[in-house]
Amino acid sequence: MASLNVGNLGEYLREQRRTAQLSLRQLADAAGVSNPYLSQIERGLRKPSAEVLQQVAKALRISAETLYVRAGILDEKERDELETRAVILADPSINERQKQVLLQIYESFRKENGFETSSYADEADADEAYAQQACADEDAEAADGPRAADGSDAGPKQTPPS
Repeated sequence: MASLNVGNLGEYLREQRRTAQLSLRQLADAAGVSNPYLSQIERGLRKPSAEVLQQVAKALRISAETLYVRAGILDEKERDELETRAVILADPSINERQKQVLLQIYESFRKENGFETSSYADEADADEAYAQQACADEDAEAADGPRAADGSDAGPKQTPPS
């Protein structure tokens, strides 16, 4: 079998597997692929699908995007943009509205610097309406006071006269 042009994906996977101290069989089991198939990927004889790469990345606890780039499925620039968006969305220290605003700023800077906005920018536009509505809901709640679980006014708690 001739070696396919899949970059250094196989070598990289072997290195990551050894670093994780996993045998070929252990990684294959964890990723849900056959042992021979994984061996062929490591030797550069098979080009795995994005789904298989995602399963292998999850089993190795590494970035699937890195494997996509090494396999030629994803462009390096696209990976950087995806990772930037993922980091922003995963940050627990900021709320959803702040995340959406930050993503909008990020996209506007990319556009200003001559980079095409990705299809992910469309998601940010769609999410903008959601973020604005959430912000308006927060403002309304702050102005009107708390709401009951059914969305009606909870009203101030009244204490019985003593």
